[in-house]
Amino acid sequence: MILKSYQTKLRTVTDIIRQYIRIRTPLLIFRYIENHYYMWYNTFMKDYILLIFNVFLTVLGQILLKQGVTYVGRIDSFRELLSKFWQLILNPYVIGGVSIYGFTTFVWLVILSRIKLSIAYPMLSLGYVIAIPFSWLFFKESIPKVRIIGAIIICIGVYLVAQGET
Repeated sequence: MILKSYQTKLRTVTDIIRQYIRIRTPLLIFRYIENHYYMWYNTFMKDYILLIFNVFLTVLGQILLKQGVTYVGRIDSFRELLSKFWQLILNPYVIGGVSIYGFTTFVWLVILSRIKLSIAYPMLSLGYVIAIPFSWLFFKESIPKVRIIGAIIICIGVYLVAQGET
């Protein structure tokens, strides 16, 4: 009788442990995945978001520099550059473009401290791709099909470079 009572209690405790394990194991697996996902997101994605932000700022700097030079006019020689030097330096678009370039340099230093150079530097080529629609939008430049194909090839290359890291 005592043995049966002990076996019943043992089965009850064993059932409780099994039930706990059944409930707890998926939770532990979920927490493991969740923690690793957040760790991956915090380290990997934030760095790449910062890198894309830097590329967009670089393109914005180029747009401002182009706008400033457009107001000053075409420069055909070094002598002409010297004569228009103060117009360029005091142009608000040029000042804005150079300022953004200065800021992106410091952002780039942060990126280099977090991402391998062999991954980060090729990502800057996305600036070429991003500049194409903006040059069409702001400066009414024509975009031939060959340039679009080239931009697609650049995107494929950047994708392949990024895949080497994951």
